[in-house]
Amino acid sequence: MVEDKIADMLTRIRNANQLKYDTVEVLGNKTTEEISRILKDEGYIADYVVNKASNGNTITLTLKYSDNKKVRVITGLKRISKSGLRVYVKHAELPKVLNGLGIAIISTSEGIMTDRDARIKGLGGEVLAYIW
Repeated sequence: MVEDKIADMLTRIRNANQLKYDTVEVLGNKTTEEISRILKDEGYIADYVVNKASNGNTITLTLKYSDNKKVRVITGLKRISKSGLRVYVKHAELPKVLNGLGIAIISTSEGIMTDRDARIKGLGGEVLAYIW
């Protein structure tokens, strides 16, 4: 059983991206579905499909590359807040990833969102991951 589904998701995406796979399956729950939605909205993946099953949900992510698969859209993923060390920030201290070229995924009281959305709404929260 995987304890940290977010770290497992990021690792699976990183590995599939390095090998230039078209799709990757990750374990599904509400948090990973929201992260998948954010990745699609921000243009880091082409699409995602939630597969419902009796033994647990999975999410199939379609990764995004340049026209001839030479350049990856996702160049890096990093898990920030871990089970052993949670990282919380106030709205004034929200991180900028690569001076705004990447995104930070933040878990706030109003749900999971990007650092830009949290900054607009004036919310702080737990920093889940950086993606660039």
